[in-house]
Amino acid sequence: MTAQIFDRPALPAAAAAGGAPRVRRPAAALAVIAGCNAMIQLDDPIVNIALPGMRADLGLTAVGASWVVTAFSLAFGGLLLLGGRAGDILGRRRVFMAGVSLFTAAAALRGAASSGEMLIAVRAVQGAGAALAAPSGLALLLSMFPQGAARTRAIAVCTAVGALSTAGGLLLAGALTSLSSWRWVVYLDVPLGVAIVVAAPFVLAETPRARGRFDAAGALVSAVGAAALVFGLARAAERPLSDVTVVGSVLAGLVLLAVFAGIERRARQPIVVPALFADRDRLLAYAATLAIPGALIGTYFFLNQFFQAERGWPALAAAFALLPLPVTMALTASVCPRLLRRLGARRMLAVGAGLLGLANVWLALGAQGRYAVAVFPALVLLGAGMACSVLPPTVLATSSLRAGEAGAAAGVLNAVQSVGGSLGLVTLVTVAAHGAGMAGGFATGAVFAVLALGAAAGLRRRPPGTTLS
Repeated sequence: MTAQIFDRPALPAAAAAGGAPRVRRPAAALAVIAGCNAMIQLDDPIVNIALPGMRADLGLTAVGASWVVTAFSLAFGGLLLLGGRAGDILGRRRVFMAGVSLFTAAAALRGAASSGEMLIAVRAVQGAGAALAAPSGLALLLSMFPQGAARTRAIAVCTAVGALSTAGGLLLAGALTSLSSWRWVVYLDVPLGVAIVVAAPFVLAETPRARGRFDAAGALVSAVGAAALVFGLARAAERPLSDVTVVGSVLAGLVLLAVFAGIERRARQPIVVPALFADRDRLLAYAATLAIPGALIGTYFFLNQFFQAERGWPALAAAFALLPLPVTMALTASVCPRLLRRLGARRMLAVGAGLLGLANVWLALGAQGRYAVAVFPALVLLGAGMACSVLPPTVLATSSLRAGEAGAAAGVLNAVQSVGGSLGLVTLVTVAAHGAGMAGGFATGAVFAVLALGAAAGLRRRPPGTTLS
């Protein structure tokens, strides 16, 4: 699969957004970018499995433990747009390496945390590092691989590697938690981050800097607005929807983002180019990206607790039970470029969303039954559905970009996905908490899949095999 990506030069002169020079070792360059994606995705299962040990060792309250997760989400969601634009102006490789370095240093400090306050602080720093690295990494990929089959295959490789990293993270974190301290678990990111920082200067070509300066007002308002929205959604998972903190934060976030939209329309060099939202297919791709996390996030959240709390399984057994999802996702991602050529983005996204909806309905009707019949098939459907649902909107959202827009487009895509994860989790948890239980949560996950299906239905019809342009 990987070898097929490099059957032509990575980039003739001005083929991709940003106009990067030709990359001599595209396989190694893609490995570095995919490794960063894996490192960020690996962190989530690590923290979730290590959290009970963190609470016991550092004396964290339930609220304090929630902030270990929320601090990362706030910094990540709040700074993504700024991180994407920073890569365009300062150089994407430079910002990518700075983000990975910051993320890795914070991961190392996290393992040495002596208090809950220190742990929460370094988690926020990690989020800031991820907000610099993630959009810059995607923008580098867009610059290295020309629009069309080569870029599609590269995105599919990153998707597969991310899924495998989730699988590996589940197993490694479960095993290390069972055999040793949580501190060893949270060091898993460090060697990968060091390897990426060491290799990046040798295999990633720096992109030309876009002329201009930062839109300071837009940067501040977007960061505070996105952070307020993510904070409000995260708090809603723990408090009533009528809570003053929840309502105030969500409303403040929405107002500030509306103000941000006005600033960007008037700014000479905006953080987010308004023209990105003028294309119908790109707008629907963002809508699908917002909905898709809600069709998946309940699986890890509900089933992990159900296996350990209700059935008494150890962490490692619960990790093995969830393994079919990321493994199927990785295997399906390897054939997704061919599926995209044959089906087209519209039909492929519809197939993926349909599989996600079916899997959630399956779990809603019988997740508490026998694993082999009630859970395993649904996890396989979820893995296949996610792989088919992720690639089309990613390709659509990053197609037809002008020079200097790749970082901004990548930042928007990552920001939408981050908000979608928070929105999905709070919605599912709220439904479950109001008497519907786990079954209600999965039924709500099916609704998110239907929303993604609606976005697919609105995409323009293209003949299968058409190159997006």
